[in-house]
Amino acid sequence: MAATIKLVRKGKRNRPFFRIVAVSKEKDGRGNVLEILGHYDPLPKEAAVEVKEDRVQYWFSVGARPSETVKGLLKKKGILIPPNVE
Repeated sequence: MAATIKLVRKGKRNRPFFRIVAVSKEKDGRGNVLEILGHYDPLPKEAAVEVKEDRVQYWFSVGARPSETVKGLLKKKGILIPPNVE
């Protein structure tokens, strides 16, 4: 099963809030998520990113690939991305 780690938008109009989720590539990713790995709130001056590092590493170990946006967020957070994923 191929999986992707990506952002899913939640929140209200003009007040976005994103979940970092693992999604099967066959699903659309809106409601059919495999696991919620964290969240990202872009609106505060210091954008808030919370990630379950151990679960992200697990998904990398089973072959999940992050989206470009998630890859940037993980690098800012200091989470190492395996070379075979990039």
